[in-house]
Amino acid sequence: MTKIEHPKYPTRHGHMSEKVQRDYITSAIQKNLLPADAHRVAQIVSLSASNDLTAPIQFWQLYSVLGQDPIVKIVENFYERVFADEEWFTSVFSRVGKIDRHINTQAAMWIDVMGGGPYYHGGEFRLNFHHTHNAVQLMNSKGAERWSKLMLDALNDSANLMGDPRIRRSINTFLAHFMTKYSQDFAFENRSYFGETNPSFKRKINFLRMTTEAIEALSESEISDALAERGVDVTKYQGKKALVSKALML
Repeated sequence: MTKIEHPKYPTRHGHMSEKVQRDYITSAIQKNLLPADAHRVAQIVSLSASNDLTAPIQFWQLYSVLGQDPIVKIVENFYERVFADEEWFTSVFSRVGKIDRHINTQAAMWIDVMGGGPYYHGGEFRLNFHHTHNAVQLMNSKGAERWSKLMLDALNDSANLMGDPRIRRSINTFLAHFMTKYSQDFAFENRSYFGETNPSFKRKINFLRMTTEAIEALSESEISDALAERGVDVTKYQGKKALVSKALML
């Protein structure tokens, strides 16, 4: 397997990245995709992706592995499809500006959220204004479905730009997060699907380096999974108290 070394590109927060990061983490905690203390877990909040292939790349870490060019190329691929689509869809974009303007603006937003720095000036206010004024005709189930289909095609066509196998799942997670937000903001049914998204985050647990209090603070499932990874038959230990006792014996 090819050795992966991240970060490849320097990162920093942008105009939107911190707010979007907080919102996603809060949502992911509610869905049990991230641990309850995810806001304080360095590997999660960092803008640099982990070299551990079992750890998901959070979408605010994507710039650290992709840099600018692949992001721009994916967005460019997408808008070439948009401007070649049916009139009812294409016309909404063409009224705002030519294809280059859309590519530059969308790429700036992606780079900003993905950890590339302050590229999308105006931040969330600008994004919301665009959708409530310029693109409001497409902020519905029909528009979202067509947008998602074209984006899915663009992503599939850009597979050569995603060397790390975790990148596509992270981009899917990024798009799914925003599409869910838009469906809630504009009250339409979200039927968008971009592919497999990030799996649940599982932190590496080394009981030998943990205090009793730290082990007891873990969830029952975290202790059980960590014991199972060490070859322990966890079926013999029912309940968190029994699992904690076994962990302390290691």
